Amino acid sequence: MIKDELVIKAILFDFDGTLADTLPVCFYAFQAVFKEYDNREVTSDEIKAMFGPSETGIIKENLRNENIEEAIELYYQKYSEKHTELVIDNKEINNLLSLLKREGYKLGIVNGKAKRSLLISLKSLNMNDIFDVIITGDDVENPKPHAEGVIQALEKLEIKNSEAIFLGDSDADITAGKQAKVHTIGVQWLPNYQTIEFSVQPNQMINNIEDFIKSISY
Repeated sequence: MIKDELVIKAILFDFDGTLADTLPVCFYAFQAVFKEYDNREVTSDEIKAMFGPSETGIIKENLRNENIEEAIELYYQKYSEKHTELVIDNKEINNLLSLLKREGYKLGIVNGKAKRSLLISLKSLNMNDIFDVIITGDDVENPKPHAEGVIQALEKLEIKNSEAIFLGDSDADITAGKQAKVHTIGVQWLPNYQTIEFSVQPNQMINNIEDFIKSISY
């Protein structure tokens, strides 16, 4: 149980695949971009393999066509127009975040997304006013698995690493958390998540939200 081991003041989350099932809309938008500008089909697994940088970074690094800025704009257009259809509002996640706020935890997001797409998602999912700190891929020089984003979040919250936990659905999340010396939790509680089996072992694995609530409840 987390409560028996640590005094937790802050809970940090990855976003895609952890707090919101946004991977389907990410795949849709990337596939539209690569089809339009490179005339090539890319699979969901191929897109997952590109993850690390922000969406703009992924396009800059992987698109063969020279019209990078146009392609980036198309990505955001597709991401925005299909978000409501492809990303389901998750009541369990909403209830979890509301509970954690009521319990007085500081909440943060440390995510590789570009700020622009994260803000689209937060607005669409009515999560705008929940988080005390948000670190996006635009805010760091070194994206996950580097610990920079987690460390930034802790500094902004004025929280020690021993007082925080970090939840994520990918090896990059767990590596970043471990390098920042925070308690890491691998989660697979949404329909779509990035890592089937973690090659970097988190401090804990949790497969449903109810178990997480029990683990931090007094």
